[in-house]
Amino acid sequence: MVPKQVPSTKMTEFTCLQIVSSFAFEAMQKVDVVKLAALSDPELRLLLPCLVRMALCAPADQSDAWAQDKKLILRLLSGIEAVNSIVALLSVDFHALEQDATKEQQLRHKLGGANGESILVSQLQHGLALEFEHSDSPRRLRLALSELLVIMNKVSDTNGEFFMKSSELFESPVYLDEVADVLCILQAELPSLLPITEVAEALLHVKNGSWFMCLLVANVPDSFNEVCRGLIKNGERQDEESAGGRRRTEALRQLCKMNPTEALNVRAMVVEECHLPGLGIALTLDQCKNDGSEDTVTDLVSFVSGLLLGTNAKVRTWFGMFIRNGQQRKRERSSSVLWQMRRQLLLELMAILPTVSSGRIGEDTADTDMEPNISVYSALKEENVVKASAMLRLYCALMGIAGLKPTDEEAEQLLQLMTSRPPATPAGVRFVSLSFCMLLAFPSLVSTPEQEQITVMWLSWMIREEAYFESTTGVSASFGEMLLLVAMYFHSNQLNAIIDLVCSTLGMKIAIKPSSLNRMKTIFTQEIFTEQVVTAHAVRVPVTSNLSAIITGFLPIHCIYQLLRSRAFTKHKVSIKDWIYRQMCETTTPLHPQLLPLIDVYINSILTPASKANPEATNQPITEQEVLNVFNGLTWGENNRCRQKYSITAQLLVLYYTLSYEETLLSNVKPLAAMQKKPKSYSAALMDQIPIKYLIRQAQGLQQELGGLHSALLRLLATNFPHLCMVDDWMCEEEVTGTDALLSRMLLTSRAKRHSPRKLQEAFQVASANYTQLMQILEDLTLMSASELIPFAEALMLDLYKVLELGVPRKILQTVNQLWRLLNTVMPRRLWVMTVNALQPKAKLLRQQKYTQNDLMIDPLIVLRCDHRVYRCPPLMDITLHMLNGYLLASKAYLSAHLKENADQETKPHSNNTMAIVGQPEVPEVTREELKNALLSAQDSAAVQILLEICLPTEEERSCGAGTFLEQQDQTTGILSECSDDDRETLLSNVREVQCLICCLLHQLFIADPNIAKLVHFQGYPSELLPLTVAGIPSIHICLDFIPELLAQPQLEKQIFAIQLLSHLCIQYALPKSLSVARLSINVMGTILTVLTQAKRFAFFMPTLPCLVSFCRAFPPLCDDVTSLLIQTGQVCASHVATQAQDIDPIISRLKNLKEKSDVSANFQKSTDLEMIKKGKNITAENLDPDVLLCQRIEATFLEIINTAVDGV
Repeated sequence: MVPKQVPSTKMTEFTCLQIVSSFAFEAMQKVDVVKLAALSDPELRLLLPCLVRMALCAPADQSDAWAQDKKLILRLLSGIEAVNSIVALLSVDFHALEQDATKEQQLRHKLGGANGESILVSQLQHGLALEFEHSDSPRRLRLALSELLVIMNKVSDTNGEFFMKSSELFESPVYLDEVADVLCILQAELPSLLPITEVAEALLHVKNGSWFMCLLVANVPDSFNEVCRGLIKNGERQDEESAGGRRRTEALRQLCKMNPTEALNVRAMVVEECHLPGLGIALTLDQCKNDGSEDTVTDLVSFVSGLLLGTNAKVRTWFGMFIRNGQQRKRERSSSVLWQMRRQLLLELMAILPTVSSGRIGEDTADTDMEPNISVYSALKEENVVKASAMLRLYCALMGIAGLKPTDEEAEQLLQLMTSRPPATPAGVRFVSLSFCMLLAFPSLVSTPEQEQITVMWLSWMIREEAYFESTTGVSASFGEMLLLVAMYFHSNQLNAIIDLVCSTLGMKIAIKPSSLNRMKTIFTQEIFTEQVVTAHAVRVPVTSNLSAIITGFLPIHCIYQLLRSRAFTKHKVSIKDWIYRQMCETTTPLHPQLLPLIDVYINSILTPASKANPEATNQPITEQEVLNVFNGLTWGENNRCRQKYSITAQLLVLYYTLSYEETLLSNVKPLAAMQKKPKSYSAALMDQIPIKYLIRQAQGLQQELGGLHSALLRLLATNFPHLCMVDDWMCEEEVTGTDALLSRMLLTSRAKRHSPRKLQEAFQVASANYTQLMQILEDLTLMSASELIPFAEALMLDLYKVLELGVPRKILQTVNQLWRLLNTVMPRRLWVMTVNALQPKAKLLRQQKYTQNDLMIDPLIVLRCDHRVYRCPPLMDITLHMLNGYLLASKAYLSAHLKENADQETKPHSNNTMAIVGQPEVPEVTREELKNALLSAQDSAAVQILLEICLPTEEERSCGAGTFLEQQDQTTGILSECSDDDRETLLSNVREVQCLICCLLHQLFIADPNIAKLVHFQGYPSELLPLTVAGIPSIHICLDFIPELLAQPQLEKQIFAIQLLSHLCIQYALPKSLSVARLSINVMGTILTVLTQAKRFAFFMPTLPCLVSFCRAFPPLCDDVTSLLIQTGQVCASHVATQAQDIDPIISRLKNLKEKSDVSANFQKSTDLEMIKKGKNITAENLDPDVLLCQRIEATFLEIINTAVDGV
């Protein structure tokens, strides 16, 4: 049988040998006796070793079916003469043979691989082939085994270097069948000595080795994958580079022809191991010949594309090296697998090319006009468009990644395919985009003037047909936008951007030199798209309907973005405002990533002129009416979402535009003033009408779909509207939008849904007589969502002052607070203005004095000029404090913005002020900034002082005992009897709750700006509030940092306040720092003692001496210093009294006695003298002397310290 002629890469040894067919291999693999019976005698001869062993050996399968099959096999073998010789081979003692082979292996190992005396085979008298012919079966086995072991040992010793072993036994064509039988029997009977993978590796090094390998595997079909994997793993990374690699490739290729169903698995092994790339291509070429399908993309295109465009960089590098090395070889081209692959690809490329309709442009038509050559090729067939796109991407990968250099024929055919005209389908749009990008990536494909003429005609066709393609296919991302975008990049010389665009469209990273685009740049900028044509065309391009991130590809928005960046619209005076506004309104979620950069560059083109020479060359901003139109139906959150014209995405984008516009305007005031240009900012009235907080809440629930828009809006809010970003609001929103709120809304009854603002007003009117109806309506309203509550806001605020009347249940007040907090999540700014106006005193309400948002930002203290009853209504005081904190933050932002807006006034005095000091241009700016900071500090400190004043109990509350908690505990007994128990409890709870709320706010203010705490304490406040502030404001411990500075002030009042404050801090925070400051204050008191006059000494020490008791209680080690100070003070007072000839010796002696007797009884503290000093009773003319009174105070202080020490023990 003569096999099919193979190319020269195959071994010529196969030309005269019978091979195992795929039919025979499948029959052996499945042990299909029927198919085996259908084989011819030559085919059956190759499988005899396995069949004979199956017939003679005891089977593991004892079923009747196998018994019948075994009979058929015996019947097949009965007429074949060669069976007898195989039976004789199987009769040998293989155990003894294996032992001899093992001994010979050990002997050769000791001799270092030298060929010495053989244990398996005695001295040969003749050649190996002749000895084999004359030998019996046992000797034949020994001869073949000895020769095979020699080859296997040499393979293991060469460390991968390929060699060819000359062997008579494997080369003689007469004995090939008998040698194959012996080889198969040896491997089957001695598997541990002769692993099939090692035998296959050894057979590669002898002539006819591939044929022997196929027969060996055919007789052991289950070893096919094992043998193939072993050959591949031991193979070369580049098989075409060496004879051994080509031989290994050919052997595996023959194995796969014998078992074609496993060819693709073998190819997968090749890719997995990154070995033998030529084998992978050869197997793919064989598969393509067998398939012959023309309807789909061929396996060759898919396989090579997967190698080069896959995610495995190792595979990509490996195959790219195969392509590069294949082009450098000088061998005959037809013998190369790479050449066969390129030829097959070219044939497939030519098969899908459209037919020529008017001839190629050549010498016959080169001198004629272009018009006859417009239709050079007919349209590309629709069924070939997908295949053509795949073919283009493959050639891009081969040339761009693997470095393939196309031949003239390949380049010509590729250009013909690229410039063909596909049908108007989505696949056609994709094909045109790929062709265009390939033209940019590989401009060398256009090498002649005729080819350049074809390219220009094709580009002109793209421009003409772009609108038709988009309208017919319904694909928004058409190639027209890509053409426009590339033209803009060429005009702005952004060649790297073109390269990125090409790589993105092709889906691969290609190294493109910018210099290679010069010719294409000339074609685009001078022949096809001038800059004026580009800008005029861009404005007429329709906006993308329902633009979102789902729509991929290159869209009009990309083109407009690039034109805005290059300032093409302002240069050619083309208005782009309407296009951008329409596109912003035609958006939906998920947000397209190009929208935010588009808005940013548009704002920049409005505010920043392209050049100083022409400051008027800017775009027009969106008008205020256009901004408001987007929020129509949403302003203040009316419950009509279904009728909204614009999506939430459009509203958020317009909000982002307005906020970003204002921020950019403020940051560019100085450069604009230098160019004498002042763009108009959006009015405060416009910003008041935009429901910012409501939109931010909506954006918070859509963070995943909005990309970076939500975070960008939060950044702008934190800068421009800090009062809308308070932590309390975010925490409240978590409660409003949480699970509990959702469950409560499930309880919303139909009755509650029928409530209206009018019913709420009526309930307030009759509330004084019946609170039940009002309570019921308010409770129902708490179950509604924040947006549903907005229509009730005005009615609730209109009658808010009525809840300040006496007798209003606390439940109503708390519910009003809850509703206010709920409304604050969606409409805070308008709600605050309404609330401030509603809580004004009755006199102002009668005058109808209404404050505006601007008034409250300029003067936040207006919030505290409310009805005084609010100061003792904790739920409403909570609301008032929240608004105060918000307006303090808003005032800071307002003044900062005002300073930036009027920055041009800072530079004007420089030109007129001839007396200005040279080298100090920044003095006016610093002065204005300092004035602003001083105003803010005064504003904050005034608010804090007012709040502290509110904490003081009124005279009425003092008479009822409500303020006694500010005094010492032992002074509160016996003074609450004048008020009833109920009144006393209510007053106490309300005052205490208000004080707690105020302390919480002060704590936040001190943390936000510690300078406020320093300023307030330098100003001072009533000392009776110190127990409250120290205990109620956790952050007040920061005062320890500046108390030394406060002690250094020249005013006695500040020094007294510092010592009193320190005494409370030491008790509250007994820290090492407190100890050091307390020791400092004692030293200061000792120093001051020496310089004060009598009157000042009395004024200073009378209020500060009790503070020494707190120092000693907090820090007992200070007792010695305090005692010394008290003795020194008493001596000074006694000396002064002595100069006035008064007998003060008894007092001095008592002080010394107290110092000596530390265990004095505590009862001594309650003596008549001490009671006189404490209560101020029984003061005689003698006691009116300041020094005498001070000495008595010293004595009382001594006794309190001693009593404290005794109690501690």
